[in-house]
Amino acid sequence: MSISTSQQIADYYERYRDTEVTFTKDVIKAVSLDTKHVFIKCLGYQWPCIIYSSSLVGAKTIVNKTQAFTEQVRKAGNLVSLRFSFIQSDKQDPLTFFVTARITAYSPYNSDTQATNLTFLTLQFTQRPPDTLIEILGTLLEASSNSKKRSEERITMTPEVFEHMGINPKATYLAVQGVPRRCVVRDLSFSGGKVILVGFAKLLVEKPCSLRLEFARNKDIVEVPGRVIRHEPVEGRSDIAAFAIQFDSERIPAEYKLRINNYLKDKYRLRHKQDNRRRTPGTIGNGRPRQ
Repeated sequence: MSISTSQQIADYYERYRDTEVTFTKDVIKAVSLDTKHVFIKCLGYQWPCIIYSSSLVGAKTIVNKTQAFTEQVRKAGNLVSLRFSFIQSDKQDPLTFFVTARITAYSPYNSDTQATNLTFLTLQFTQRPPDTLIEILGTLLEASSNSKKRSEERITMTPEVFEHMGINPKATYLAVQGVPRRCVVRDLSFSGGKVILVGFAKLLVEKPCSLRLEFARNKDIVEVPGRVIRHEPVEGRSDIAAFAIQFDSERIPAEYKLRINNYLKDKYRLRHKQDNRRRTPGTIGNGRPRQ
């Protein structure tokens, strides 16, 4: 998770407070939600639950509504605490915190394979949630928004950029019609990319494909589905070509959007800092005061 300033946290809260995030498998993976350690707590008792969705003002969960659960919630006047838990790749212990809430509605959860007392709970947070939740959901929603606004902005993939984004350049593959091929990534964007690989160009263009990226720190694999839309010759080489890929906009993994968005934010932040240094009165090009 990136480090956000208090101003960024406040901005996330104002922009996205009512926007609901559904915790699909894709989203759970992207934010590293530790689903085994999420529960509802009430009057010292706790019950495992599934977070179905959450905004910054409330959540929907699925819980086994037993008689004991119903009794404790009644005693507490529908006041509960929802425990969030997120895996931290650089630490052994998960990141956990509670959000106080009031149950405002119950509805049956229809399932052919589970007990009939599984129930949807609608929770309304009784206060602003911790900054950690605001940052996690805000960053995710920002990445989704920017994937549309800045879909064509290209990132040239240099060794420094690979390192910054945490991508292992030696483990990138383009699977065309299910056949994986080693490739060199030239550039990436929210909407597509360009890779160099061996192959007969005419046989690969207009074929479905999937770009496979490995993130070095945790060996996490992200596959972005799309289609090869065109090719360009590589000067001096007849055995390889550069292939342009257009991603399937409806199937781009949330984790990929987060990686692209975080890099672009860091890039703009650095550029802004450099511009401010150049504009500061009484300084020379390296930022030192004039003598």
